[in-house]
Amino acid sequence: MAVAAADLDKSGTQLLKPGSISESQQEQTMKVHVNGITEGQPVPEKFAFGVYSEEDHMSFGPNRNPDVSWEDAPEGTKSFAVVMYDPDVPSVADDANQEGKTVSKDIPRVDFFHWLLVDIPASINRIPEGEDSDGVSPKGKEPGPGPIGIRGVNNFTQFLAGNPDMAGTYAGYDGPCPPWNDELVHHYHYEVYALDVESLGLTGEFDGDAVRKAMEGHVLASDRVTATYTLNPDLR
Repeated sequence: MAVAAADLDKSGTQLLKPGSISESQQEQTMKVHVNGITEGQPVPEKFAFGVYSEEDHMSFGPNRNPDVSWEDAPEGTKSFAVVMYDPDVPSVADDANQEGKTVSKDIPRVDFFHWLLVDIPASINRIPEGEDSDGVSPKGKEPGPGPIGIRGVNNFTQFLAGNPDMAGTYAGYDGPCPPWNDELVHHYHYEVYALDVESLGLTGEFDGDAVRKAMEGHVLASDRVTATYTLNPDLR
């Protein structure tokens, strides 16, 4: 399916298309700011789940959510949703974080969701740093109402399922932690959506795919900031 240039962000990745919006709303452009993160530059380690360690390849990072703010939401906005994801996760992870092996840059990649917040009231236009996450929480955080909005379940839930010390349900924000032997630098999209409904009606352990599906036809405007991250010392 052909995609209009207006539907692409700077990296060429498609955002969810706006729903039915008025001509005056189309003239407005919502802008997202992620404090401390510059478009196209590496994510600072204080926002990462994993940081480079010369001894062990990776150690836990500060894992603080960044300060995210937005402005110029269209008239008719009734709520916001925040989605952060990595589209560069290897679809086959057998060699990930394995000594003497590498994850080929040619392996097909899939989305890995790091942060899902929905039903953020229209009166809010900022999530302060550390509000949704301040440190790694072994065995995760509960989904449902959080400090701001409703937390969805991120993909650390599946990634850590086989680790008896870490397995659990991971909701809200958990930052970058790509395989330390990956040949590919990962990209991280921090997105905010202005929606025409107060609630997406999502409950329980809903995931990123459920958020995307629920938002279809309700997006009035959106914007994103994209940054990079790697734990591979050869790429740093």
